[in-house]
Amino acid sequence: MNNVNEPVIEISHLHTRFGAAVVHEDVNFTVRRGEIFALAGGSGCGKSTLLREVLQLERPVSGSIRLFGREVLEMGEDEGSALRRRLGVMFERGALFSALTVRENVGLPLHEHTALSGGLIDEIAAVKIALVGLPASAGAKYPAELSGGMRKRAALARAIALDPELLFLDEPTAGLDPLSAGGLDELVRHLKELLGLTILMITHDIDLLWRAAGRVAVLGDGCVLGMGTMEELSRSEHPMVREYFYGPRGRATRIQEPAWNRK
Repeated sequence: MNNVNEPVIEISHLHTRFGAAVVHEDVNFTVRRGEIFALAGGSGCGKSTLLREVLQLERPVSGSIRLFGREVLEMGEDEGSALRRRLGVMFERGALFSALTVRENVGLPLHEHTALSGGLIDEIAAVKIALVGLPASAGAKYPAELSGGMRKRAALARAIALDPELLFLDEPTAGLDPLSAGGLDELVRHLKELLGLTILMITHDIDLLWRAAGRVAVLGDGCVLGMGTMEELSRSEHPMVREYFYGPRGRATRIQEPAWNRK
């Protein structure tokens, strides 16, 4: 039985730079099994770079990145490939293949990583499409035929195709209208409970942070400026952290925050 306090992601003393530009300078945080953990911060603070490093798409200058207790930076290709099958990723713009239908997009990871028959893969894809709240008819559509909110859900269906233990969401509500974004907030929480996921979100959407994140790490100036629940962070004295709560958008969101999430 898995320990709910078990660390799934451990980032230790991470340093990243591109030429003279320092992106991360001694970044440290841990994501525990079963939680929704968010990385927040302004544009250019290194949120997406950190995600690419966790996924072995980029390499930091120094530091440690451990997934499920194993050091990612020391893995060979075969070991890294096996690890990535335990992960699901929803990219910021969905990254759906325009020439494939939604059903084919969702089934693609199953074709690549399993020996299942095409018919069974189609059936699994249909289940995943239903899980994210899309109608069955969406499976036969192409990404260009979908609204922005439906494309996000299709991308999420593909991200959970292989039943991952750890799910990464890169700006999941970016570009969505408030109604669609709110629906995605609820879906993320539902899937976390239903599938027993651990989720790491990259976002600057303060509504999503209040409504879905259990803990948040705010990045800025190359490091973690503050970490904790949104309630705890709202009492931070750090000026960059306070801007999330007491700038114009932060104040509006706090007023609209649902009663179940206020203390």
